[in-house]
Amino acid sequence: MGSQAGQSLKIGANYTAKELDSFVENTHVTLIATNENYLFSDPNRQFKVIHEVQGYFDHSKEIGGKEYIEKKAYIVEKA
Repeated sequence: MGSQAGQSLKIGANYTAKELDSFVENTHVTLIATNENYLFSDPNRQFKVIHEVQGYFDHSKEIGGKEYIEKKAYIVEKA
């Protein structure tokens, strides 16, 4: 994947868990995996990016309600 600065993942592309781990460490994104918490259990496992969003709603204890988080998020599934 090379340098992650300013990059994004491509919808429909496959990446290893190791590549995704490196991408998350070097960019401000969230990964949501359809296989629950097994995303990083095998660094060589392949995952396919199936969707991308520019932000999402989350519950905030600080404001006592929902807030929109402007943070890119990717949904990935085991390939």
